[in-house]
Amino acid sequence: MAEILYLVIPCYNEEEMLPITAKAIMKKMDTLIGEGKISPKSKVMLVDDGSKDKTWEVIEKLHGLAQTDIFTGIKLSRNRGHQNALLAGLMTARNYADIMISMDADLQDDINAIDGMLEKRAEGCEIVYGVRSSRETDTAFKRNTARAYYKVLEMMGVEITYDHADYRLMSKRAVDALADFKEVNLFLRGMVPMVGFKSDIVKYERNERVAGESKYPLKKMLAFAIEGITSLSVKPIRFITALGVIIFVVSILMLMYFLIDKAFGNTERGWASTIVSIWAIGGLQMLAIGVIGEYIGKIYLETKARPKFIIDINLEEK
Repeated sequence: MAEILYLVIPCYNEEEMLPITAKAIMKKMDTLIGEGKISPKSKVMLVDDGSKDKTWEVIEKLHGLAQTDIFTGIKLSRNRGHQNALLAGLMTARNYADIMISMDADLQDDINAIDGMLEKRAEGCEIVYGVRSSRETDTAFKRNTARAYYKVLEMMGVEITYDHADYRLMSKRAVDALADFKEVNLFLRGMVPMVGFKSDIVKYERNERVAGESKYPLKKMLAFAIEGITSLSVKPIRFITALGVIIFVVSILMLMYFLIDKAFGNTERGWASTIVSIWAIGGLQMLAIGVIGEYIGKIYLETKARPKFIIDINLEEK
């Protein structure tokens, strides 16, 4: 018997894009159901992440379409960010579905890759990652910085799939396991591989956004990058510790140099090196305090144990 699939799509100010996305996805879901690849009970769960435009009104309208009951949705009580909205959708959808596929609302993730994901699922995979086959459509800056970021994450000991965002298939079993992760600071791209289970990848070409604006400007992308590193690795703190040891050894060598220099009566020659040392150590101390402060801030948020999301309305319960 075909499994029940729920597409989970976080939406923030997607009033313009949603009607276009809904039309394409409805056609795709009808095809998959007609081919017997998924159950007729399969649905699309749209998650309104506290949008400021008419996104929720569009979701309610889609939910009430007379010709189909394929669309459903949940509305968060306020904006909680993409990762929390995605998690809210997954944690809700697991109550109704056998498998879930998460994707963005902008149709940049090729919906035809769903077929490949379902094939991998039929082979026994619990998690299937959608991976970009190329980055030719990106600017040289974005392409190079993305590659560098993945390498940094790898160096920090984070298990991550290159060129994968949040387009993935997860079984109910995998999502149930993900629910046991209690982190407040979410970076699902790094958390999902920690779940384990049999996994594979499906490659696809990423499309251009056809309407609306990107919700990830450079500022948000940088914040998300820092979140990924500090949420999943303690290596930056260990790096600072190692750097501190090296500087201490260098300072001992410098002290020996100054003592020998003084013995020969060349006391004035140490002025430049002393000033440079003071500034260098001061800068490193500020850097160390900043890194440690980042982690202390996360500990502060974790100990509060605040809910990651609060659902205001769930159309599945209506």
